[in-house]
Amino acid sequence: MDQGFNFYDMWKDYYSQTSKLFDEKISKDFPSEGMGQILEMNLQFKKMIDESTLKYLEFINVPSRNDIANLSSLIVNVDAKVDDLEERLEEKLDQDGIQGSFGKELSNLKKDMKSLDNKLNQILTLLKSQEVTK
Repeated sequence: MDQGFNFYDMWKDYYSQTSKLFDEKISKDFPSEGMGQILEMNLQFKKMIDESTLKYLEFINVPSRNDIANLSSLIVNVDAKVDDLEERLEEKLDQDGIQGSFGKELSNLKKDMKSLDNKLNQILTLLKSQEVTK
């Protein structure tokens, strides 16, 4: 064996180089970079699964969660409009009821006024006839 080759020096150089590399990686937030890459891959995988699920549901003609959510919001809007129309109809019927009773009272008042007018005319004719006879 050659006396110039020192196994201990080789191991010491290897240890110092790997130690420096490890220190550099740790100082650069190596674990958080790795976690970031793992999270990014997880998000890409989830996006791919979501898109393929939506395409599959569309293919088999089954509504997705978004479709059902949109449908429920439309139902809520229609329900609100129906409630608004019911309130307007009730107000209109109440006003018509008031106007109808008001119209009836007005026609009764007109009839009473006509009968009073006829009675006054009769009284006036009787008074005139009595004045002429005097």
